[in-house]
Amino acid sequence: MVIEALFWSVVFIVALYVLVKGSDYFIHQAEIIGVSFKLSPFVIGILIIGIGTSLPELTTAIVAVIKGTTEIVTANAVGSNIANTLFILGLAAIITRNLTVQKNLIYLDLPLLTAVTLLFLGVAVDGNIILDNSIPSIVTRPEAIFLILTYFVYLGYSLFYKDDYTKKIDDLLNGREDHSDWRNWLLMLFGLAGVIIGAKYVVDATLELSVIFGIGVSVISLFAIALGTSLPELFVSVRAIRIGKPEIAIGNIFGSNMFNLLLLIGIPGLFTNLVIDPVTLTIGLPFLAVATVLFVVSGISNKVHFWDGAMFVLMYALFVAKLLGFF
Repeated sequence: MVIEALFWSVVFIVALYVLVKGSDYFIHQAEIIGVSFKLSPFVIGILIIGIGTSLPELTTAIVAVIKGTTEIVTANAVGSNIANTLFILGLAAIITRNLTVQKNLIYLDLPLLTAVTLLFLGVAVDGNIILDNSIPSIVTRPEAIFLILTYFVYLGYSLFYKDDYTKKIDDLLNGREDHSDWRNWLLMLFGLAGVIIGAKYVVDATLELSVIFGIGVSVISLFAIALGTSLPELFVSVRAIRIGKPEIAIGNIFGSNMFNLLLLIGIPGLFTNLVIDPVTLTIGLPFLAVATVLFVVSGISNKVHFWDGAMFVLMYALFVAKLLGFF
């Protein structure tokens, strides 16, 4: 059993690395191709950077649906948003010491994220208002369609305010090559293949480790898969901080959180009902609500200070400790 546990742990780590590295390759090469084709920064930001950074989560979700373990989908979406907000945003605030929140984010984006989070929480618990620990909840196909339609409303909003967003993406793409050849396409496809193969073995390893250690797949999904698949958001945030544009880091986290709650749940939900198991219901959703409240409160103050970031990271540590049963 020890050898088997060690084997599948190594498979999980390697597969997660391939998944994240493949996504990084895909985004980098797609950016080069997008610039060479003179695509607007808005299109590159929304379709390549925005969706590309969520590619590991989405691919893992699709593989999980194919294997009939839909609780991985919902746990990964919830866990990724918690990791984005508490861990990645917290680290960004610690690194910059004072992370400025722009006014358009305060007056427009934060209320929208709050509304979408409340919408998702309503969808998640509508079949289980009492949160009985023994009863899972379900995301149905009509609810999934509603979430997808809501994402298109968000895209319309982004298009309306695209000038400010375009300037930020222009800054992020500054210095990117303006020509591409067959090697860029090959590397992009290589990255996509890595994402697909990595996602397949991440799910396989999760199921095996769940049996070996006698823990629910949602525990692994809420923590290990969610944190691992959130690394592209961390990479983009670090890039933004390095070029002196930390506000891009906040916008990246905001966009990823919207994608996770609406499309990461919505797209797989078109094919089958998605299970939200008791661990996600009773631990994941409350921490998601707390993370969103902290994000909004910090945003309203116009800055996420060093100590705010430290509190965010500490809260994430508490989340992990609770998941692993330390209290």
